[in-house]
Amino acid sequence: MNPLGAVLATLAAYLIGSLSFAVIVSRAMGLADPRSYGSGNPGATNVLRSGSKAAAIVTLLLDAAKGWLPVMLVKWFGPDYGLGEGTQALVGVAAFLGHLWPVFFRFKGGKGVATAAGVLLAFEPWLGVAALATWLIIAIFFRYSSLASIVAAVFAPAYYLLGNGVGWTASGAKALAMGAMGLLLIYRHRENIRRLLAGTESRLGSKKS
Repeated sequence: MNPLGAVLATLAAYLIGSLSFAVIVSRAMGLADPRSYGSGNPGATNVLRSGSKAAAIVTLLLDAAKGWLPVMLVKWFGPDYGLGEGTQALVGVAAFLGHLWPVFFRFKGGKGVATAAGVLLAFEPWLGVAALATWLIIAIFFRYSSLASIVAAVFAPAYYLLGNGVGWTASGAKALAMGAMGLLLIYRHRENIRRLLAGTESRLGSKKS
């Protein structure tokens, strides 16, 4: 492993993750700041509450891309610089942390669902698809984005470990990264969990207030 290269790659991933596309896209499209309405969360689900599906889709794709790209860059070019799966795990977590606590937006970020999905897709495409399918199933049946995110976060590491020997190659570093992201994602949804238990959580498709 190349320690300096790993540090530089991790720092770059954090900076990429710190780009709050919910805010950037909303400003570019003349919409209100997503931190000022709905849940106040700068993420695609809250942008959807603005009434602009286009803005929500663009935000979702860009938030996922900033988790996917750093990992893929290490996959593509890392071996030439002594960077392996450990660095892939580090940059994935760094991009995720950048979304949660972005240096460019006073460390006030989103919950990391789309960015985590991008990281999973980069780790193992089928793992990302499995996690996304889990999210969709829960979201369609219950219409709670938060519940779908929590369930997907819990199941993703299990999918990865159970899939070892079936088509995915288990990596301890990646498993730890997924576990850490899952715990942080659940922590970031703590208010949503309280609202779910109280029956006051907003459903998908509800307008901003």
